[in-house]
Amino acid sequence: MLRTSRKNNESELPVGREDVTSGPTATFIAMTTWQKRDWQQFYQLARRPWRHHRPPRPVYPSGLNRVAPAQGYSLSELDDAGVDLDLAEALGLPVDAGRIGVYGPNVTVLREFIRSSRQPL
Repeated sequence: MLRTSRKNNESELPVGREDVTSGPTATFIAMTTWQKRDWQQFYQLARRPWRHHRPPRPVYPSGLNRVAPAQGYSLSELDDAGVDLDLAEALGLPVDAGRIGVYGPNVTVLREFIRSSRQPL
């Protein structure tokens, strides 16, 4: 099974019964390669569509009446939109800690995305 989070310093690689030695000093030995079934599961997860809609991509002004795609949202933009880093990671928003400054349309798009991604009560 493909693991998506680390627990107790375990590896993210799939683990079979033959990979763990049992006994008084049970040692964890991770596999170095994935099996065919693990790759199939990975690509099934990658092909799945987003549950609601894709997160918006950030842009930055690059000249008069021009914008260019940015690597991620700046920390200031996330703060102005009321999004912390944990929520941004949970929603799949790209974050660029090196970017400085706030671009107003990015903040507006982030607020709309957060509003639309809330679960109805």
